[in-house]
Amino acid sequence: MFKNLLFIAIGGSLGAILRYFISINFIKYIPLKPHWATLLINAIGCFLIGIGIGYFNKTSGIDTTYKLLFITGFCGSFTTFSTFGLENIQLIQQNQIFNAVLYILLSVIIGLLCVLAGLYTLK
Repeated sequence: MFKNLLFIAIGGSLGAILRYFISINFIKYIPLKPHWATLLINAIGCFLIGIGIGYFNKTSGIDTTYKLLFITGFCGSFTTFSTFGLENIQLIQQNQIFNAVLYILLSVIIGLLCVLAGLYTLK
């Protein structure tokens, strides 16, 4: 268990650092609003989690700690949107279209409402 947590922590640290680095440099060198950096990071994260899951699904005999390092740790801290994307693709692949649409809508609506609630909590 400790080994798994260590691999998640290492991957998470690297993902968070890379997200910060990309965000700062994007804003510094590209004269666009900061949310475009977030969009770029989310797109990259979705692409990377797709590559990772594809690789781990096709390759047998790989220690699961490497999956924890990359998928849970790195991609999870780089952007949780990548996990959100993966989970929706899995629902769609399982022909659970209603659940995928419901999950997407609820995630966006509840997420926005929670941000609003958090903002107004301190007022």
